[in-house]
Amino acid sequence: MSVEILDGATIREFVEDEKAFNGTVEERFASLDTNCDGLLSYAEMAKELMSLRVIETHFGVDEMRLSPDELVQLYRGLFARFDHDGNGTVDMEEFRAEMREMMLAVANGLGFLPVQMVVEEGSFLKRAVERESAK
Repeated sequence: MSVEILDGATIREFVEDEKAFNGTVEERFASLDTNCDGLLSYAEMAKELMSLRVIETHFGVDEMRLSPDELVQLYRGLFARFDHDGNGTVDMEEFRAEMREMMLAVANGLGFLPVQMVVEEGSFLKRAVERESAK
């Protein structure tokens, strides 16, 4: 992890750079596709979905306490966002489209003012910062 300064434009430009963005999408997809069938199952994506820590709201402290069943429903709902055709698997194009949408939502949320943020090594946000720094 590292602390980086980024803004919406940094993320938006990364998404618009097809070579950089698609390369990152393809790397992440390949790392998740453990059986190398070109599709992501819920089991293959579960760890990644859980790493998003969507229920953490304040400095790493979980303020919501969900039952195991509620957590399963939450993560299944996240998986369904990726599984556009509802066939129970996520192909590369579905993954790419949802990652694009998520990254653009983050960019829109950040706006034009720079913010300091902790990002994970190899994450989409870290790749966006690295691309911006390399200019």
